[in-house]
Formats: sequence, C-alpha cells, structure tokens
Amino acid sequence: MKPLDKKITEHFAGLVVRKDLVKAVKGNAIVPSYVLEYLLGQYCATSDEESIQTGIQTVKEILAKHYVHRSESGLVRSQIREKKLRKIIDRVSVDLNDKEDVYQATFANLGINKVAVPASTVKKHQKLLTGGVWCIADIEYQHNEDEKSVPWILESLKPIQLSSFDFDGYLDARKRFTTDEWIDTLIQSIGFNPEAFGKRSKLLQLIRLIPFCERNYNLIELGPKGTGKSHVYSEFSPHGMLISGGEVTVPKLFVENRAPYKIGLVGYWDCVAFDEFAGKSKRVDKALVDIMKNYMANKSFSRGIETLGAEASMAFVGNTQHTVAHMLRHSDLFDELPPKYHDSAFLDRIHFFIPGWEIDIIRGDMFTADFGFVVDYFAEILKQQRNFDYSHLYTPHFQLSEQISTRDRDAINKTFSGLVKIIFPNQDATEEELEELLAFAIEGRKRVKDQLMRIDQTYADVRFAYVRPDGKELLIKTLEEDTYPTIYHKSGDPSDEPIETTAKSTDVSAAMSKPAGSPEEGHVTVKENQRGVDFDTLFGPYVQGASKIVLTDPYIRMFHQARNLMEFIETVDKVKSDDQRVEVELITSEEEFSPEKQLEFFEQIQKNCLPSGILFSWGFETGIHARHIVTDTGWKVLLDRGLDVFQKYEMNDTFTLANRLQKHRACKAFEVTYLRQ
Repeated sequence: MKPLDKKITEHFAGLVVRKDLVKAVKGNAIVPSYVLEYLLGQYCATSDEESIQTGIQTVKEILAKHYVHRSESGLVRSQIREKKLRKIIDRVSVDLNDKEDVYQATFANLGINKVAVPASTVKKHQKLLTGGVWCIADIEYQHNEDEKSVPWILESLKPIQLSSFDFDGYLDARKRFTTDEWIDTLIQSIGFNPEAFGKRSKLLQLIRLIPFCERNYNLIELGPKGTGKSHVYSEFSPHGMLISGGEVTVPKLFVENRAPYKIGLVGYWDCVAFDEFAGKSKRVDKALVDIMKNYMANKSFSRGIETLGAEASMAFVGNTQHTVAHMLRHSDLFDELPPKYHDSAFLDRIHFFIPGWEIDIIRGDMFTADFGFVVDYFAEILKQQRNFDYSHLYTPHFQLSEQISTRDRDAINKTFSGLVKIIFPNQDATEEELEELLAFAIEGRKRVKDQLMRIDQTYADVRFAYVRPDGKELLIKTLEEDTYPTIYHKSGDPSDEPIETTAKSTDVSAAMSKPAGSPEEGHVTVKENQRGVDFDTLFGPYVQGASKIVLTDPYIRMFHQARNLMEFIETVDKVKSDDQRVEVELITSEEEFSPEKQLEFFEQIQKNCLPSGILFSWGFETGIHARHIVTDTGWKVLLDRGLDVFQKYEMNDTFTLANRLQKHRACKAFEVTYLRQ
C-alpha cells in the first residue's frame, strides 16, 4: 500500500474505500457511485485484502438480489407477491394526492405507483418530493377486492445516505496531512489518480465541489466533450441534482404559480446542476431566465404575491464546439450558450468560470485504484460546511484592488471561502497558501468579467489585482490572456485592432511567435495547463548552426523522459543542414532500479540518429542539480524543469494529436532563460 493510502486508512478507518471497487461491483446496475460506495462502505471499508474480496462478493449479492432492473421489474413484482422477496433498491419519488390527502410513492424501476407513504417518512426525508431519492425499501403485496386500493404496502423506507458523522473527528484527522497529501486525498476521493494532474488541474477539479459546501454559489464550466464535467453532480453527492438544461421549467425549479405555492428543486437540494447547458439552437423560456437572474443575485424569487428564499447553488455545464482562439477572435468564451442565456445580466451572476478546455479528455490512467473517502461521508462533510464563511481569512494579509466592484468582490470571496473549506477546514493555511487560493479565485471571476466586456460594451474595465503585505500590487491574468495576448482583449468586432497586453520577454506566446533563426536573450514563463508550446520554437533558434550541444538533465530515466530527449534531437535535426554533423551529448544521472532499461533507451537513440548525422552520446554524473543546454555557438539555455515540461498524455494512441504534436499537450509550469555566453 502507498504511504498516502496507509495514512488515509489509519486516520479515517471505516470511512474510506478503494475506488476501483465501484467498477468491480457495478456490473449493469445503473446507480450513482454514492449508492455503490454506501454499500461498499458497509462491507469494504478496510485495507485488508481478504475482507475486501469478501465485501465485494457481499455487495454483488445484495445488488443481484435487491437492485431492480427495469427489464426485470415484472419478475421482481412476482417475487414480492409470492413472498420470495421484500427488500429492494430503487429510486423512489413521492407526490401528494391532494384529493385523498395522502402521500403516494412511485418506484422508478419496479414500475409501481400510488404506494401509500406515511407522512412522518415524507417529513423526515423531504427530498422524496423533488425528483426522487435512491432508497432501500421493504415492500409487501396484499391484494384487496376494492378496486381503488393499491396492493403494494410500504413497510419501511431508508434513503441510501450516511446516518451520522463526526465533524470534529474529521477536522482532527485533517491535521495529520500536509496540504499536498490532503489535496491528493480529495482527488482520490473523487475517483481520480492525482499523479495524472498538476496542481492547477487539481484545483480545477476541487472547484467543482464548491456548490456543495457554499450556499448560493453560481458556477459555469464550458469545454470539450468527455472531460467529466457532469460527473461530480450526478455521481458524487446525494445532495445534488443533475438535470438536462432543456428539461427544466419554472415550477420544477422554483415554485408553482398557484396556491399553495409548492417550492421546487432549489428548496430541497444543495446543488442544482444543468447538464448540456450549451447549444445555440436550444429553446429557452425567457420567464425562467428572468426568475433565475433574480434568484442568482438575491437568493430569492417571487411567485404570486409571495417572495421565497432558497440556498441551492447552481452549476451550469456544457460543451464547446470551437477552440479558445476561435472563440476569442470571433466572439467570446460564452459563445456556445443559447441566446437567452448569452445575456450579460445573467452571466454577471456567475461567480467562477471553469475553463473546461484546460481539462484533458478522461483517459484510463486518470482513474485511481487507491483509497478515498466514501463519497457519501465526504458529501455530508461538505454539507455541514455550508454553515461557515471563511471569506475573511485573507484580509489580514491581502487587500483586493479598490477597483473591484461589490459583485466581483462577492464572487471572489465565495470561491475563496469554498476552497478554504475543502482544503483547509481548520483555517490553518499559511500566508503563501492563502495567496494561491485568492489568486485562483480572482482569475475565475476575471474570466467571467473579461467576456462580459466583449458582450456588453457598457461594462467598465476592472483592475483585478490584490495588494500584498509589503504594499506591492499583483495583477492577475487568466491563462487565456497569457496564451493569446493579441486577441484576448479584442472586442467582438473582428475589425478591431488587437491590443498587446504582455511584455514579450515574459510571455510565452510572444516567444512562440519569434521568427526562427533570430535567437535573442530573454526569459519565458509558461503556466500550468498552457498549450501551444513546442521544442522547435523553444530551442530551435538556439541550437541552429551548432556542431556541439551539451544537454544537462538529471532526469532522463523513464520512457516518457527518453521520449522527450528524442523529440529534442528531432528539433536539432530539423534545424541542421543535411550535410552537417552535430554532436549531442547528454549528462544525466543513472537510474537506480533499472539502469539496463535506461541504457537500452540511449543505445536505441544513438543507433537510430547516426544515419542522420547526429552523434548522440551520454555520461553519468552524481549530484546534478542544474538543467541547461549549452552550444558551441555561445548559447546557454537554462531549464528549471529540464525537458520534462509536458503533462501526461496518451502516448499509446497514434490518432491523438497530443501524441503527434507537442503544441497540443498541456504543459507543467516552467521557465526558460536564454543567455549569450
């Protein structure tokens, strides 16, 4: 077991589960992960392999015996009639039959309805009235000659949710983890492998959780298909409801327009998420947009003569069809929304815009087989924290720019508070850690405001910045702003002249646009998740014309690192003339555990490069720290990460552009400095 898994199982005994077990037990049962993990938490919340296997078998038997498949509903009803079965797992919804003054349940998969439910049960579990809840229920069948009677009798009903938890114990256990360990624990709890994500990508995943722990939080995520945008809202918490963006109505979401005013989803769920929210051709009810705008701004809505309040957060997720550059050049980053939602007043209510284009399409290696919280347990922790407000924690150290409006300030504070709840529930973050979360919260709101300025020219420019304790002001930029400086601040009119906002010496986009063959001294900074970077433009001009190149990088050991080396040599091959011989010498450290594999990589590179006139050699040194490229033409290129600048990508898929072209890969954060010796 990994050290982190040992720590998790030690301090959260009985509250964690190995995440790959969900797939092992799910089979063809169409149930959310929190239902399966609830069952796994009863039988597999242990690190003992034998107990886990026994627990898996038990859960499989429970699902096989009690979960109702729609295709087998007739058989299950027959078994209940014959007294062979009484306990079932199904999605149950309840309605009030006001003519008979009784509550009646509908069992989605079993296919029965009008089953009488005690008022006490409904009062205890009111979410039964709004869309349904997964439950374990005991049902009996008793036929009656009365045609109006229903033969199905509900003996007991228990929603599949954690009954109790120890919040103080949670806070105490959190103290045993470093910040990085805790973030990785949370990522594993969501179901992902933290090794497949950089720090920024992990924070983007955690932003998705804020609607569950922050009241009236409005979040939007737009990006390519297949990035897992709706996963958290459909699978992670019994307190969230995922609905199709085109299927919601005012009565369903807010309240019926007739007395008695029956409140909708926002009155019962912590988070209401709208799936498939994008789509220009979608028909949208203008009345719904208007009441939603009021609710998102004021936490209340009016229907009839009454004003009602609610605490549900809202999350909007949708797919984009175009690249970021295309949207910035021709419209804005909200371009895919239906026209009635592509409205500045509505979008101004959004607290954070998750850039879905930064999140990779889900691959197999992104899922974890390690331990994480039983999601129902963590869902209750998040729900408990809705009562807290941590937005004040940064104020002793940092001050927001006075130009930031009240609405912008509220958005930043809510995001900051949510991240603190998730990562630092004990409010014990260092000043540096608080600054990182504050900058991230500002960027998410700035992304919204920058697009509003494209949509509505009446919005004034805002200086999104904060002041450090030493009085220095730090200006925040979005990643898109750094990547596309010449079109980011362009208005929606394609005829407008682009505005350059970033100095070329520190902007990677400017560095990427430098003409080949004109190397200059300077410095390039690349942010995590930035794309558009390749070795040809980073190094090509600086190795051109060299006959001897020495690369010093202590970490050329694993396959992906050797591949980076090969791609660097490909750049050398592209810029040299056909009749030129170039020596490329690598100085690195020897692999401790499998040196023979490392040697095999180098020997293959050496053999295959020789016919092209590239003489590759290598040498091992111990204690190497510096990473750089030195040429006999007088250039020294300092590399703070060496050649290992790209995040994980699918190297086994020939038909993935990221496999073929470096510019399509997401980068790690790194810096390169060019010096003339």
